[in-house]
Amino acid sequence: MSVLRRPSFSSVALTIAFWGLVCVTFLLLGLAVWYQFSGLRRWLTLVLLGCCGIALLLLQQREHDRLAWLGLALVAIAAWAWWGSIKPSNDREWALDVAHGVTAEIDGDRLVLHNVRNFDWRSETDFTPRWETRIYSLDALKSVDLISSVWSNPAIAHTLISFGFDDGRFLVFSAEIRRKKGEAFSEIGGFFKKFELVLIAADERDILRLRTNIRRETVSLYRLDLTTRQRRALLLSFLDMGNALAREPQFYQTVTTNCTTVIFKLARLIEPGTPLDWRILLSGYLPDYLYDHGIIEHDLPLAAVRREAVISERGQAAGTSPDFSARIRAAVP
Repeated sequence: MSVLRRPSFSSVALTIAFWGLVCVTFLLLGLAVWYQFSGLRRWLTLVLLGCCGIALLLLQQREHDRLAWLGLALVAIAAWAWWGSIKPSNDREWALDVAHGVTAEIDGDRLVLHNVRNFDWRSETDFTPRWETRIYSLDALKSVDLISSVWSNPAIAHTLISFGFDDGRFLVFSAEIRRKKGEAFSEIGGFFKKFELVLIAADERDILRLRTNIRRETVSLYRLDLTTRQRRALLLSFLDMGNALAREPQFYQTVTTNCTTVIFKLARLIEPGTPLDWRILLSGYLPDYLYDHGIIEHDLPLAAVRREAVISERGQAAGTSPDFSARIRAAVP
């Protein structure tokens, strides 16, 4: 008479661990394949991955544990090698609004910026593209403003920085995904090397009016209380970043390399002691973080500062007016 042996606790734990690792590994691989491949290549690879995952589970179920673990290790090594082979590039067929990143020549206080965007937007798909070379003086820099643009979830915002000069001009920097022609943004794709990062420098009548008048987003402007040294250092750090991306492209990453974390990293170059905070990740709350640290100028409670900072209606009323920048700031605290 045969006696059935109960599996030991350790063998049950190893089985659960193996199945869990297989599920996680192939889920991540599947998502990576989905965002890296397209068409028939995508589907054939997904089918192959599915068959491989099932085969590993069957091996383990039939007590070929060593072979199953070896197979999983080989899959992980191959996936890591493939993932490491995916490199960012500056040479793709880009969407027109992110076709060029800003670069700069810095000669003392004289700044020559190439590829400053100054589009005339009639709709998101109908516009006149203009990329300009502009000259600024570092000595003329007099203000820095934070712009927060919310399109749906108030916890998530696109963050921009605007530099004001004493001749009335404003220059906005925006770290954005660099979409290829016909490509749409995906938050999940941003985890899987789907997009490169690009630093756009633009005129306010381009990049802010696009958000207030064309996309109808909720746009807020906050004046930042920075010293002359901090203003200059922040502007120069943006220019250094633009030049660095032109030399060596970088992937956009939804959590670690997005519009807000880029600004935070640049701020830490200026003030290394700047503390990390959950509001850096939930970018819609970045103004609250800056308010608490005294970086946003205010003599009002936070709720009032937030309310007065909204410029969407003023932007819509200003339209294409030459004094767009002055009109959107009319009532900002």
